[in-house]
Amino acid sequence: MNIIVNEELKAYIDPLTPDEFAALERSILTEGCRDALVLWGDVLIDGHNRYAICQAHDLPFQTIQNTLFKSMEDVHLWMIDQHLGRRSVSDFQRGVLALRKREIFAARRARPQPEVGGDAATDAANSAAETPPWDDGAAASEVVTTAPLNSREDIAKAARLSSSQVVMIEKIQKQAAPELVAALKSGAISLNAAAAVASLPAQEQVAAAEGGADELKQAAKRVRDAKRKPRATATESGDQEEGAEAVGDASSADEVKALRSRIAQLEKENDALRKQVLNLLEKSSRAA
Repeated sequence: MNIIVNEELKAYIDPLTPDEFAALERSILTEGCRDALVLWGDVLIDGHNRYAICQAHDLPFQTIQNTLFKSMEDVHLWMIDQHLGRRSVSDFQRGVLALRKREIFAARRARPQPEVGGDAATDAANSAAETPPWDDGAAASEVVTTAPLNSREDIAKAARLSSSQVVMIEKIQKQAAPELVAALKSGAISLNAAAAVASLPAQEQVAAAEGGADELKQAAKRVRDAKRKPRATATESGDQEEGAEAVGDASSADEVKALRSRIAQLEKENDALRKQVLNLLEKSSRAA
C-alpha cells in the first residue's frame, strides 16, 4: 500500500511529547495498532504517530478511507474536530484549534460564491482537481458535523474554555515569542501567566523563558504589579481630590456657622436697642 505522508498535515496538530510518544509506542508493541489509520486517497489524514511506530517495528495496521472530503479545508476541519474532542489536548491547544476553525470559515465566507447555473463542466473539473483518486476499501464514517464559529462565545464553547481564556490565547498568538509559546506548551507556565508575559518586549519574553519556570513566574508578577500601580495612583489621586473637596466643604460650613452666629448677635443687639427706645418714649410721655 502506498501511503503518502503530507508534512503540512502532519504538522497541523502539535506533535506528541517524547513521553506521550513513548507511551503510545509501548501500547502498540503490547496490544498492536488497534485504531485504523484514516486516509484520503493515498494521503494519511489521521494516525501519523501510529503509522511511524508500525513502520519502525514492522507491525500490521488497518486503514479506512474518508471519501467525503472535498478539499484540504474539509480535511483541516475534520482534524480540528477530532482533536478538540480528545482529553489529552491542553487548553491552549484546544483554543488554537478553535481559532483555526474560525479562520477557515471566515476565509470561506470571504470567497466569491459560484453563480447558480454556471459551467457544469468547469465545476466538475474543479471538483476533480481537488479530490484525489480513491483506493478500494471501506468508506470512513461521515465527516464530523461542524458549525461556524461566529463569536468568541462560540469559540469558547467549541474549545471547552471560558471567553476570557480565548482572549488570552488570542493575545499569546499575536504577541508571544516562540520561546514563550514553547514554555507554555511544555507546562512551564500557566495560560494566565503566559498572557501576562506576552505583554513584555520580545527580548524580555525570551530571557524569561530561558530562565525557566521561576523566572517566568517572576516576569508575570512584574507585569501584574505594574498594572496595579497606575490604578493605585489613580485611587490616591482621587482620594486627594476628595480630601480637598472635603476641606473646602468644611471651610464653607465654618463660614456659614460664623455668619449665623453673627446674625444672631445682631438680632440680640437690635432687640436691646428697641427696648431702650421704648423706655425713653415712656419716660418722655410721663414727664409731659
